[in-house]
Amino acid sequence: MEQVLIKKVEKTFENKEKKQSFTVFDDINLTVNPGEFLSLLGPSGCGKSTLLNIIAGLDQATNGEVYVGEKLIKTPGSDRGVVFQEAALMPWMSVIENVMFALRKKMKKEEAKEHAKKYLKLVHLSKFMNSYPHELSGGMKQRVSIARALAMDPKILLMDEPFGALDEQTRSMLHREVQYIWEETKKTIVFVTHNIREAIMLSDRIVLMGTRPGGIRKIYDVTIPRPRVITSPEFVKLEEDIMSILGGEIEKVMREEMGDDFNSKKASLLYGTNNNMGDNI
Repeated sequence: MEQVLIKKVEKTFENKEKKQSFTVFDDINLTVNPGEFLSLLGPSGCGKSTLLNIIAGLDQATNGEVYVGEKLIKTPGSDRGVVFQEAALMPWMSVIENVMFALRKKMKKEEAKEHAKKYLKLVHLSKFMNSYPHELSGGMKQRVSIARALAMDPKILLMDEPFGALDEQTRSMLHREVQYIWEETKKTIVFVTHNIREAIMLSDRIVLMGTRPGGIRKIYDVTIPRPRVITSPEFVKLEEDIMSILGGEIEKVMREEMGDDFNSKKASLLYGTNNNMGDNI
C-alpha cells in the first residue's frame, strides 16, 4: 500500500471567450495514508470532485503535483479505481461480463471469470451474476460498479458521491457494505460526499472543503469506535461542529448569488433531511 501525496495543488478554469478565469481551489496540501478511509466533504462547487478527478488522472491540476507513492500522477492508471455516482454499466452485458470487461485485457476468459466471481461474492451479488443491469436496483448497480473497480486490484479506490442518487434505506445498507469491503481488502479509499452523516459514519478522517476559492478549512480525525451510532453524543457533537463550519460557507455563497434577496428564511433551507449540505440550493 502506498500513500497519496497532494502538494500545493491549484485548479483554475479559463474562459477564453470572456477572458475570465475561475479558481476552484488553491494550495491544497494533503496526505492520504495507506489503508485510510478519507472523505472529502463540502458543499456543491467547492471542488471536491475536481480534486478526486485530479487524483484519478482524469483531470490536470493548473499548478502543483499529486503522487501515489513515488509516481507523479498525470494520467489514469490501474493503481487507481474509480466509482462514480452513476454506475455506468454496459446494458447489453450481464453483471459478470461487466466486471470481466477490463480484466479480459490481462487475463484469459476463464481466469477473468473466476476473478470476477470473487469480487461479486465480496459485494454479495453472486446470485445475480447472470442478470442484466435493467434487472437490478440502483443499489445493486452500484455494488456491481464497486466490484468492477475492485477486480482490477487498485491500490487506491476513489469514490465520487457513489450513493448520492439513492434512497436513504439503500444508502444505509451500502454504508455497511463499503465498510465491510474496506475492512476485508485494506484498500485506501478517498470518498467524496456532501452528506455530513455519511462522512462521519465511514471515515477515519474528514477533510472539510470551503468555497470561492475552495480549500481545506479543517481536517477532523474521527475517533468514534465502529460500528458508529448516529445518536451517540460523540457523533452528534462532531456533526454539529462540521455543520457550523460548512453552514457558514454555504451562506457566503448564497449571499454572493442572491444579494439583497438573501434572507434567514432561505438560509433555513440550506440543509436537507440528513444534513446534505446545500440539498435545497
